[in-house]
Amino acid sequence: MAREQFKDHVIICGYGVVGERIVEILQQNKVPCIVIEKDIKKVELIEERGIPFIVGDATSSKALKEAGIVDAKAIAIVMDDDAKNLFTVITAKSLNPKIVIATRSNDEFLKNKLEGAGANFIATPNISASTELFDEILKDLG
Repeated sequence: MAREQFKDHVIICGYGVVGERIVEILQQNKVPCIVIEKDIKKVELIEERGIPFIVGDATSSKALKEAGIVDAKAIAIVMDDDAKNLFTVITAKSLNPKIVIATRSNDEFLKNKLEGAGANFIATPNISASTELFDEILKDLG
């Protein structure tokens, strides 16, 4: 798929539930974005929806460069693998030191490592969900 040259765009690494939602929000707000995804079934869905994409591994500098990392404003690293997310944060920051990085972590311990590697925002979905569920249970008990 031919991709227009982007500037000040957002790169989304991973098109799972979180990545898909981020793309929807960016498109609603008319923010240019491009997805890096290696799962062929997900790539077919991305292509059907007319979303610019790169078929590849977001941990590789080649895929990040192809997605225009040097000219990107931000990157959302939302793969469901903490080690890959960390490696991608390190690689993205080395290619564009000014880029804003948002990522996810399933492990609270890794949160500090992601911050140290240059992530500006780290979501911990499992912890957030646990806290919300606990709060709801407490409301019902109280």
